[in-house]
Amino acid sequence: MRQIVLDTETTGLETSQGHRIIEIGAVEMDKRRRTGRTYHVYLNPDREVDPGAVEIHGITNDFLADKPRFVDIADEFHEFINGADLVIHNAPFDVGFIDYELALLERGLPTVADCCTVTDTLVMARSLHPGQRNTLDALCKRYEVDNSQRELHGALLDAEILSDLYLAMTGGQVTLSLDAEDEAHAGAGGRHAPRRVSADRPKLRVIRASVDETAAHEAWLQRLDAAVGGPCVWRRVEEEQR
Repeated sequence: MRQIVLDTETTGLETSQGHRIIEIGAVEMDKRRRTGRTYHVYLNPDREVDPGAVEIHGITNDFLADKPRFVDIADEFHEFINGADLVIHNAPFDVGFIDYELALLERGLPTVADCCTVTDTLVMARSLHPGQRNTLDALCKRYEVDNSQRELHGALLDAEILSDLYLAMTGGQVTLSLDAEDEAHAGAGGRHAPRRVSADRPKLRVIRASVDETAAHEAWLQRLDAAVGGPCVWRRVEEEQR
C-alpha cells in the first residue's frame, strides 16, 4: 500500500527536443495516510528553460545554475520510488521525462515501469467526470481541496495537493479526527496516553449496508477499477484484510 504522489517541472514539453527535468516533488503515503516523508529537489538541466515554461513554474536559468544534476540524485531518487505505486496527474508526461533522464545516464537503472506501478489521476478523472475540465485546479474546485497557495506550478506543492485530491477522488480520508486529537496530546517521546473508556458506555449500534447500497458500492468500485486500469486501492485493502 506504499504510494508516492509525484510531480515534475521541466524546461519544456518534449523530450524529443532535448527538454529536461528541473524539479521533482514527491509525497509518500502508506495505507492512504501521509507518512511525513517527502522528496524534493531542483536540478540543473544543462540547457536553457523555455520562456513559456518559466511563465508556468517561475523557475529561471539563474536559479538552477548551482543546483545538482540528475546524475547526482538518480540513485537516491530511485531508492525513494522503488516498489511504490506512483500517483501522477497526466502520468505519461512525467514518466516519459523520468525514463528519458534515466536513459541519458546509460547506467542500466530500471525504467519506471520496471520498478513501480502507476496510477494516473487524469485518466481516473476523465472516467469519473467525462466531458468536464479535469485539470488539477478544476478538480480541486470540484472536490473542495484547498489549492489557495498555488499561484505558480511547483512540483512539491502540486504533489501535496494531488495527494489530498487523490484521497478525495477515491473515497476520502480514512484518518479519524480522534487520530489528530491523539497526536496533539502525544508526549515528547511520541507516545499516546491511553484513552479512557467508561465501562458504562453502551455498545455502538452497527448498521449494515442494504442490498441496494452494497450494489451501488460495487458499481462505484468497478468505475474506479476501469479508471486505474486494474484493482483500485479499496480492493487491495479488502484483499489484505482477508
